[in-house]
Amino acid sequence: MPAQTVKRGRAEHLSRERRRPQLLDAALAIAIEDGIAAVTITEVAERVGVARPSAYACFADRAELMDALLRREEQQVTSLLLEALAGKRVRATASDFISGFETLLGMVADRPDSWRLVLGATTDPDREVAAMLRRTRSAVANHYSTLLRPTLRAWDTEDIDHKLPVLVEHFASATEGAIRIMLRNHNTWTAADLADLIGNAVYRALRHA
Repeated sequence: MPAQTVKRGRAEHLSRERRRPQLLDAALAIAIEDGIAAVTITEVAERVGVARPSAYACFADRAELMDALLRREEQQVTSLLLEALAGKRVRATASDFISGFETLLGMVADRPDSWRLVLGATTDPDREVAAMLRRTRSAVANHYSTLLRPTLRAWDTEDIDHKLPVLVEHFASATEGAIRIMLRNHNTWTAADLADLIGNAVYRALRHA
């Protein structure tokens, strides 16, 4: 008996402003499931159930689609970072770092796909999209710098401008590593336990820099 072809139903007609978020959600899902290189206008349109012209009415090409997606997810990630980590006191203690990391790691569960995209691959066959991915990671790193500078100054850290880029890399690596652990399918760490480990380690490294 021949296999039956299942046809996806067409989506209802929506305005451009209402259609764009649907297309971006579909692009994010494809990127997480199959990799960023798999995101195309055709695939996104099919996932949503609209004709290609409807998708092109929202995004002129793949580059514009990816730019909008990365900017949206970057904004989500950085807003969570600021909400979780900016609340610590300027002259922060180990407890402040632990609390900040615990809040952040708890938030990861709310938008795991955003973190997977922003912390994922930074390469893409399309050079323009690859540049966007690097820009997104750089923008997140700039937020780390904004968060750390006041604390380092309050600790009277010497030669801050020279040390800050190195300390930002250290902070970013520790933060992203902790987030990746929380995103693992078989993660055995709780947010509280991992935050205690990472928060103490980061505090000691920065405080004595």
